[in-house]
Amino acid sequence: MSGSTSIDDLLAFDEEPAPSGPRPRRGGAGLVLRSLAIAAALVAVLVAVLRAVGLKVSLPVLIAGVLAVLVVRRVTALLAPPPPPRSGGRVARGEEDGSYNWGARDALRTAINRWELPLDWSTTHPERFSRVILPRIAELADERMRLEHGVTRESDPARARVLLGDRLWTFLESPPRRPPSPRDLAVIVAELEKV
Repeated sequence: MSGSTSIDDLLAFDEEPAPSGPRPRRGGAGLVLRSLAIAAALVAVLVAVLRAVGLKVSLPVLIAGVLAVLVVRRVTALLAPPPPPRSGGRVARGEEDGSYNWGARDALRTAINRWELPLDWSTTHPERFSRVILPRIAELADERMRLEHGVTRESDPARARVLLGDRLWTFLESPPRRPPSPRDLAVIVAELEKV
């Protein structure tokens, strides 16, 4: 992790611009004229192909057939379900049915993912907690104090100790040999949030 990051930065999320919705509907006359132009072009091509092959088909039947195919195509396009999500075939559920959509871009989920794997590693390899997690927590504490109070542990240790409190100060300066339990870690994070 490079640079200093605040807790607020971890939870920040820049909204993406809203996707442009469906194209605005054209007027009824424009849609009819466009459909008739397409039908006329298709009829002309079909008449040319059928005459080249040597088949004779009644022109009204050909026009009715092309119009029927275009109408059926238009109706099925209007009735078609929305395309499936791109998340590998999983059905994306969301706020509509009260469930949480884990595939959506969510700042909280992103922040949790950044911490989840290193915390899992630290349960089986205690030295990883001291190497990976503890420096991140110390960085968060320094950044939080710098933003809220204008000090860090390095710039003003006495003031930093007062701001952090004895428990958090001791945890950061002389970490335990084993990683703290989830309950102890929750208390430490709660104290960090109070800074």
